[in-house]
Amino acid sequence: MSRDELERCSPSRKDGINHLRETHLRYSYCAFLQNLGIQLNLPQTTIGTAMVLCHRFLFADLMLLIATAALFLAAKSEETPCPLNTVLRVSWEICENIILLFSMFTPYCEYAFGDWFEQYRESVIGAEHMILTTLNFELDVQHPYTPLKSVLHKLGLSQSVLLNLALNLINEGLRSSLWLQFKPHHIAAGAAFLAAQFLNLDLAYYQGIWHEFQTTPSILQDVVQQLSEIL
Repeated sequence: MSRDELERCSPSRKDGINHLRETHLRYSYCAFLQNLGIQLNLPQTTIGTAMVLCHRFLFADLMLLIATAALFLAAKSEETPCPLNTVLRVSWEICENIILLFSMFTPYCEYAFGDWFEQYRESVIGAEHMILTTLNFELDVQHPYTPLKSVLHKLGLSQSVLLNLALNLINEGLRSSLWLQFKPHHIAAGAAFLAAQFLNLDLAYYQGIWHEFQTTPSILQDVVQQLSEIL
């Protein structure tokens, strides 16, 4: 799906949420997920998968509850499982305002101020089921990390500043809808190109690099432009 189609046809439009508000929502739950994942000592790939699941689902209401459920799902999907009670405890601690957290799961619970932990647990399980059914149990997420490392390794750049910067750019890109528009190797190519620009490195020296990334000039330009807008 193209960026224009995403902006025009997003289900959020039916809920009265414009593109700017939707972008803010993406940034908000991605920041929450990054914080939660780090505190749970989960790999960046798992955190990224949770973000992409949220992008696919994109439910404005109960945003942090959905994000918590998405991370729990992603941890299982990426074979880095984390006990649900641990996820709940840390996510609860991140939400400084307890009233906000109660308001997140009130629609799932008849008595929000009873046994809060059990109610919160049931709410996350309910959100997990909602994500699974909405996405038709399609939890597979392919990330650009592998194609980026593979191509740069072939070019002798596997231990370079370029690789580290490109990886950071990919992580920044997770806050956007790039994963809904492009294949992983396209995003990897865009991150490598933009990183090279920052480092004043001419990748044209490495013949066939864009062929290795299986990326056309137009796709490369589009990815680079959208990555640049995030920074």
